Amino acid sequence: MSKPFKIGDAVIKPGTRDTVMIPLSRLADHTDMMLKAMVIHGKKPGPTMFISAAIHGDEIIGVEIIRRLAGMKTLSRIKGTLILIPVVNNYGFLGMSRYLPDRRDLNRVFPGVESGSPASQLAYTFMKEIVSKCEFGLDLHSGAIHRENLPQIRANLANPVVKDMAVAFGASIMLNSNLRDGSLREAAKTVGCNMLLYESGEALRFDETAVRIGVKGALGVMRYIGMLPKLKPSSRRVTPVQPVSSHWVRAPISGLMRAAHGLGDVVEKGAVIASISGPLGEVEANVLARYSGVIIGRTNLPIVNRGDALFHVARVDDLEDAETTIETRVQNAEVDPLFDGIEIV
Repeated sequence: MSKPFKIGDAVIKPGTRDTVMIPLSRLADHTDMMLKAMVIHGKKPGPTMFISAAIHGDEIIGVEIIRRLAGMKTLSRIKGTLILIPVVNNYGFLGMSRYLPDRRDLNRVFPGVESGSPASQLAYTFMKEIVSKCEFGLDLHSGAIHRENLPQIRANLANPVVKDMAVAFGASIMLNSNLRDGSLREAAKTVGCNMLLYESGEALRFDETAVRIGVKGALGVMRYIGMLPKLKPSSRRVTPVQPVSSHWVRAPISGLMRAAHGLGDVVEKGAVIASISGPLGEVEANVLARYSGVIIGRTNLPIVNRGDALFHVARVDDLEDAETTIETRVQNAEVDPLFDGIEIV
C-alpha cells in the first residue's frame, strides 16, 4: 500500500484523487491566484509523474489533452502518483497571452526565486510543489500564434531513459533538443526529473488529431514507466523518426505567400515549398528546400516579410519511411479508440 502523498497543504490518501489549490499571488484587485492541480494517488507504490500545460498562456491544446486524461477510467488503476496541471501560467491564460503581465516568458525563468518577479515566483512554486516531487514529467506546448507544429516530441535524446519515453509516446517525430537556460526542462534535470516536451498545433486553437496523439502519447509514457499496465504489442505501433537536424526556411523576399506544401509533407532538396510575389505579381520568388526532409512547422500567415521564418524542415535520411510513419500516426489517432472502450471525442 502507498503512503499518503503530500502536496501544498493537502494530503492525498492512497487510492483517491483530489484537486489541490496552491497559493501563488494576488492580483492588484486582490483576486487570489492559485496553481490548480489534480492529484491521482494510486493504492500501490510506483513512479510519480506530472503532466503540465499552458506554461505559455496561449498554448491551450495541452489544457484539452489534460481535461480528457482526467476523465479516463483507466487512471483509477495507476501505480504511484500522477499530477495533472492544466494551466501553469494562469496570468497568460486569462489574457490569452504567451507571457505574464510583466511580459516575462515563464519558460525562461526556471527554477525561479521565491522573492523574485511574478514569473520567477510562479516558477519557484511550480518547482517546489510539483517538479521536485516527480521522477518523470511531460510538458504540453503548441506553436505560437499564426504558427503551427506537426505533433512532435522535443527532448534530450542523449539520455537513454528520456529517449525511451519519447519512443513510448509515439509521436511521428522526435527531435533532440538542447536544454535552454531558464527552461523547465533544464530545471527538471537538476532535480532528477526525466522530461519530455510535446509540441503540436497552434496557439489559441484546438486540433483534434494533435489532441488525440497527445492523449495516447501520455498513456504510452505512463505504461512505459510502469504506472499503467502494458498493452500487447500492436502491429500499428509507431516508431518515431529521429531527424538528423532541423532548420527554418525563411522568406527570400517580402510579399504574399502561396504554399505548395503543408505540415507532414516530405520534400526533396531543391523542391519548391512555396512562392512569394508582390501584390501585383510584379516580383516573384520561390521558397526552396535546402535539403530533403519533413515539414514539421509552418507559418499560417500569407503576408510575409523578407527573412520571416516560413517552414520548419526536419532533415531525415529516409523520406519514404518518414512519410509512412506520419501517415500511420495520423490514421491511428483518427480511427483508434482509446483503451477501456473510451472513444476520444
